[in-house]
Amino acid sequence: MKKILLIEDDVSISELQRDYLEINQFHVDIQHTGDAGLQLALQNHYDLIVLDIMLPGVNGFEICKQIRAVKNIPILFVSAKKEDIDKIRGFGLGADDYITKPFSPSELVARVKAHLERYERLAGNQAKSTTIFVHGISINRSARKVHINEEEIPFTTKEFDLLVFLVMHPNQVLSKEQLYENIWGLESAADVSTVTVHIRKVRGKIERDPAHPKFLETIWGAGYRFNV
Repeated sequence: MKKILLIEDDVSISELQRDYLEINQFHVDIQHTGDAGLQLALQNHYDLIVLDIMLPGVNGFEICKQIRAVKNIPILFVSAKKEDIDKIRGFGLGADDYITKPFSPSELVARVKAHLERYERLAGNQAKSTTIFVHGISINRSARKVHINEEEIPFTTKEFDLLVFLVMHPNQVLSKEQLYENIWGLESAADVSTVTVHIRKVRGKIERDPAHPKFLETIWGAGYRFNV
């Protein structure tokens, strides 16, 4: 059974959404504050998150940002805010959908199902394929080889692992600590300066102009993002 997290401060709305989702065979947890919702989202496994923007404590934008930094699951914003700037901001933070209130619970269920099916399809395609193609770069995960414009480029073990991790988390801002923990398998309290060194080496191999990178971008004060 798929697990859904609803982070919604309106009790009646959240309970109605939960009822419709449970009728459709979803397990649903509800949190009514941003702080509690964020904590639950980060500590537990969910297949999809339905997220309001205006919440007590941490707002929906910040919750989305923090979840997306560490998890690749569908995030659906629901909000009474209809301004385009809010939608643009939500999508920019990695949201998969933006539903404007009021909406019917059946529409929410339909969108939840559609996004879960899409993510499962993408995950299945990635699992079947051992080779990733992006920006003229061919990454063969089983052979651990990288070709750029059909020319093989040598990568060290950590450089290769770092490139694959970035490519598998496209358009997400990943901090040095997150990269260090996932690639080196150590606590982030350790020296993370090695991440900067490896980023520079990877960038030098995949960018036409490493001084002005287009693919592997530095987000000052936050980390790095691989743009696709």
